[in-house]
Amino acid sequence: MSDDTRPDRATATCAEPCCPTSDATPAADGAPTTRPTPERRTTLHRRIRLLVAATITYNVVEAVVAISAGHIASSAALIGFGLDSVIEVASATAVAWQFSGADPQRRERTALRVIAVSFFALAAYVAVESIRSLFGAVEADHSTVGIVLAALSLLIMPFLSAAQRRTGRELGSTSAVADSKQTLLCTYLSAVLLAGLLVHSLFGWSWADPVAALVIAAVALREGREAWRGRHCC
Repeated sequence: MSDDTRPDRATATCAEPCCPTSDATPAADGAPTTRPTPERRTTLHRRIRLLVAATITYNVVEAVVAISAGHIASSAALIGFGLDSVIEVASATAVAWQFSGADPQRRERTALRVIAVSFFALAAYVAVESIRSLFGAVEADHSTVGIVLAALSLLIMPFLSAAQRRTGRELGSTSAVADSKQTLLCTYLSAVLLAGLLVHSLFGWSWADPVAALVIAAVALREGREAWRGRHCC
């Protein structure tokens, strides 16, 4: 096969809907996979910066409230949730740094490394604290503030994650899609935290939260590996 007729390797092996190609065929989710025009790319870059700014702002507030409430209630789950918010800020900041440059693509690998490390750190912390909770090292009190915060995050985070994922896929940005996974993981943690706090408050089942949190730790580890390898998007 000659060079003129050989299919492009990246196009031939790409199976992700976020990969822009030169063809106008729809992706798996129905979105077109044509490469965005320079004007559209400028708009998408601006949109990502706004989404990242919103994510950082919310997570800073979330971290302060969760860690403070966690210390008051002696809740390892709440403190862990607050630290997850800190990690989310680090991940979003990495993407903001990437898209602040003239050529974001050149900074993508570094941004992905930061996101991957943040996933690994989150997985390690949640796993350790969950195991300590299972063995009775921590006995948390009821926290109304924690329940309200978890419920609020469960409502807000899915929208931020979906918006950033759509934008990242259209732009073909691996780091933006990876950061949207970080935000989505925060949604899962919100659900786990809410369930754990409610079950503990209503039934006194202290084991429910750490068991569910161990599942979240496994998901975080997997997402960290995917970000490190750059497989969130082609």
